[in-house]
Amino acid sequence: MEAPRKTLRTPEASMVDNEPGKKFEEIPFDEKEFPTSPISVEQLGSVSIEDSDSANVDEALQLVGKEQTAQFSDEFNRKLRRKLDLLIPPLCAAVYFTQFLDKTSLNYASIMGLPITGQNYNLVSMAFYLGFLFFEFPTVYLSQKTRVAKYLGVNIVLWGIILMLHAVGTSFGAFFALRFLLGMCESCVAPILILIISMFYKKNEQASRISWFYVMNGLTQVFGGFVAYGISFSDNPHIAPFKIIYLFLGGLAIIVGISVLIWLPDSPVRAHFLTQEERIAALERVRNDQGGVANKTIKRKQIIEAFTDIRTWLIVLTTLMTSIPNGGLSNFSNLIVRSFGYTSKQTLILSTPGGVIAALMTLFCGWYSDRKNERMVPIMIALVPSIVGAAMLIGLNNSGEKGPLLFATYLIGAYGSSLSTVYAYNASNTSGHTKKSTVNAMTLLTFSLGNIIGTEIFLPKDAPAYIPGKIAIMILLTVQLGISLLLRWINLRLNKKKVVQIEELKRSRRWTENDVQKERERHAFMDLTDKENIYFVYTA
Repeated sequence: MEAPRKTLRTPEASMVDNEPGKKFEEIPFDEKEFPTSPISVEQLGSVSIEDSDSANVDEALQLVGKEQTAQFSDEFNRKLRRKLDLLIPPLCAAVYFTQFLDKTSLNYASIMGLPITGQNYNLVSMAFYLGFLFFEFPTVYLSQKTRVAKYLGVNIVLWGIILMLHAVGTSFGAFFALRFLLGMCESCVAPILILIISMFYKKNEQASRISWFYVMNGLTQVFGGFVAYGISFSDNPHIAPFKIIYLFLGGLAIIVGISVLIWLPDSPVRAHFLTQEERIAALERVRNDQGGVANKTIKRKQIIEAFTDIRTWLIVLTTLMTSIPNGGLSNFSNLIVRSFGYTSKQTLILSTPGGVIAALMTLFCGWYSDRKNERMVPIMIALVPSIVGAAMLIGLNNSGEKGPLLFATYLIGAYGSSLSTVYAYNASNTSGHTKKSTVNAMTLLTFSLGNIIGTEIFLPKDAPAYIPGKIAIMILLTVQLGISLLLRWINLRLNKKKVVQIEELKRSRRWTENDVQKERERHAFMDLTDKENIYFVYTA
């Protein structure tokens, strides 16, 4: 008589009987049929997963084992994704809406009586990104050691308070210090939101979800323009219009921060709005992506790998190419539009359609990125209108053609969605929690550095046309087209190499496709980097 076959189940999963109608089932497991020896470092650049301790592996193993033991129907997974979509992207969008609005508040204040002008205005603009730059690496590693959503919520409340204090300060020193602190607090936003999206969503869902919160960059331009327009009519002798802006936006940030503290989950393991069964399903949904969920141990080896990966530096370069234009335009766009001959009030309203175009481009690129499983192509699509817009602003300078010049400012903002796709690229193409945190930190550090440089490409001596700054934007975005093509080629080449390695492994160990899938499942939550894990597939 044949001996009974073993089954693998996690303690938590075994709490629910495998009755008809349940969403998961036990999978038979025979130790003789499935080899359990680890893939060697020499063969695959991988690490042993047999001797991993709890500090080295992903926290997802608290709920699921090394191999998939629970199966869920497509309908169950669709309902789960809808449940996630109703909470996580809206909260992320609220955070990004608040952050971008608060960051660009200086742009609105600049034409609403702000007492800081000339080169001092450039320096105050720069102060935000100096704080961002100074605190990016510390904040990313602090967030890894703590509960990420709670850490994010505390920072939002703090920057809301700091923003409201802008209404008190009137001197250059006060504004510089407050903008520096604001940058420090806001530096954690993008890395944490990218991590949260990558925890809960599959690779072919990440770009669209990231676009759902990044679209706030464009929508805040519309919202902020109309709010600033309304406030600009204030004739209260006791409080200047720019102070009302700061008090209003600071209060809004505090409300959003409290909401994040209450409702945003730190990871699927800690998602209390999900049932135990749904948490397991959420983890199994992302298992094959090999990206992991969370690990509190900071690993020196993964930091070194991040710094020695050529793809990291190409992402740094592509981020720099868009951040320099962003640093200039986010602080000077209203001044540019006003230079066409419009009043301050007209400028606030006429700037809003640019936000609509930027929002639509972000949503399109996010949809296209997931639909076609591409990351670099959507970036290139977003860059072309911006290059055309910059060329129009240069060519039509002093023409007096208000309409075409205004349209050019709308086109030039399309580049903004490229950074959204860079975020999606990092989420989909980097594995190992410490490596992912490091790459995100490097991306955002470069973002802040580029914005610092960007505040200096629109110099007072070049006002009101700022031709050197517009030429710089056109050149930088053109260079980025080439960087994007190179990065895409490298990822496709790496994928081909991994396919060859897996085929060699199958032949040498006589594995079937089922054996390979089992090994892929066992690697998913071992907190391996994309280079260590042969089963990790890059998204072009």
